[in-house]
Amino acid sequence: MTTVGIATGAGRGMGLECARRLTATVDRLLLVDRDEATVRAAADDLSAHGHGAVVEPFVLDITDRDGLPRLAARARELGTLRAVAHAAGISPTMADWRRILLVDLVGTALLAEALRPLATEGTTLVCFASMAAQFGDKGPNPAAESALADPLDARFLDRLRDAVGPDLEDPGTAYTWAKRGVHRFVQREAVRLGRLGARVCSVSPGIVATPQGRQEAAKHPSMKVLVEQSALGREGRPDELAAVVAFLLSDEASFLTGVDILVDGGVCAALAARS
Repeated sequence: MTTVGIATGAGRGMGLECARRLTATVDRLLLVDRDEATVRAAADDLSAHGHGAVVEPFVLDITDRDGLPRLAARARELGTLRAVAHAAGISPTMADWRRILLVDLVGTALLAEALRPLATEGTTLVCFASMAAQFGDKGPNPAAESALADPLDARFLDRLRDAVGPDLEDPGTAYTWAKRGVHRFVQREAVRLGRLGARVCSVSPGIVATPQGRQEAAKHPSMKVLVEQSALGREGRPDELAAVVAFLLSDEASFLTGVDILVDGGVCAALAARS
């Protein structure tokens, strides 16, 4: 049996580090990124310094409804889908509120929908959420919860905007709701995949030293304060997140599904301790 892995957002940062780990656990690895030059360079690097997997770049925007079936078809051609590390996403300084929700939540649901027919015993998907899901207003909002339950609804963005109100148009608020939506999506997807013997989890990174993280920190000085006041008092490294993802994708985590793992260096613990 030829095993296949997929890593999205794999051109750099946490996605690339997840892909690096996957080269040791699958036979064929598809690197997915929307930037062709970046993903081809990453594939060349992993091919030269990996652990034996045949690495193939795949240029794709994760919100491309026509392109995702091509990704699924290619994975099926290569073998049996074993592991998916879905790190592709954008942060608040990178787009407006609609695009953030489309990429970070709707894109996650679209990817899962495209790959679901390939899932079999032992297939595992890990989606990236964020510690941001722990922040903001957490009061009861049944209308928002109802909208989050169906991110592929044609009226999803309008329904969530109606439920949350004009605050959703702030990119940071939209990012928080998108990542909460990932948490909820993983819970529902776990039930669907469990019938096939497959699993899905999410990870919620804190502040990690990546190009994207540095871009956010430059616009939001409060992030430095969060790091300084966190339990460990430092940023995370991409390889530290990748290690957690690798565990979740492994057989050693065979009884974990439908859950989120917070990997934030103790930011949320420190905030809770002071409240």
